[in-house]
Amino acid sequence: MIPVWIILGAVLLVVITGGVHRWHREKKRAEVRLTPLEEWQRALIRAKVAFYTQLPVNLRRKLDGAIQVFLHEVGFEACGGLREITDEMRLVIGAQACLLLVESGYCSFGKLRSILVYPDAYQAKSDLGVKSIRLGESWQTGSVVLSWESVVQGSKNTEDGLNVVIHEFAHQIDQFDGVADGLPILERRSDYQEWAQEFRASFRLLCDRVEAGKRTVLDQYGATNPAEFFAVATETFFEKPDSLQEAHPALYDLLKRFYGLDPLAWH
Repeated sequence: MIPVWIILGAVLLVVITGGVHRWHREKKRAEVRLTPLEEWQRALIRAKVAFYTQLPVNLRRKLDGAIQVFLHEVGFEACGGLREITDEMRLVIGAQACLLLVESGYCSFGKLRSILVYPDAYQAKSDLGVKSIRLGESWQTGSVVLSWESVVQGSKNTEDGLNVVIHEFAHQIDQFDGVADGLPILERRSDYQEWAQEFRASFRLLCDRVEAGKRTVLDQYGATNPAEFFAVATETFFEKPDSLQEAHPALYDLLKRFYGLDPLAWH
């Protein structure tokens, strides 16, 4: 039998090692975050990502820092015949994804380590082996898959309620705790009851309207399940804040508090 003191020592060593690793990681993140984007990078984002110029200066600076950390920690891989990953791809995807991190309290997307980029819509199989055409996916194993053509369309049009990057990275935030259920980690314990009540009511309303064949502010895909509802609600929040605030005021207020941003103020 292994002595208890050896077991306790091993556990303590693991805890200390993990703490040191987290300290070094956060120290490196802080250094990278303070490194300004180069002027050509900011110019490219201004030209390709419509909402970037709408942001107040203080939020734009925070977004720049988040983009730097994102590009430092996340790798990109060309797929499906895409010839190469360009600086434009990294910056356009990074700018839109990191909007969700600017004031939300999340400093990263958790396990995310790689982004797989296809030139256009691609074919994939479900867990049951059913093939379908997709524009993006978010995996709990640490990857996001994106169609570059869809990324470009989403970055140009900020008012159609559709943005594949924001949608898939909202899934990453939802999956931060290992579960895709439309319930991300909230700041305070007391927030969970209100979140559950308001999201359940808004989700049910969307499902009822879709079932009745009525028009909806939120994309009908949000009626699929709570996880898709959260992702659709997030992209609508940033893309059509006025319409969302009018149709679902309580939902808008929840998302405003969660992300720490008010798109109505800069749309």
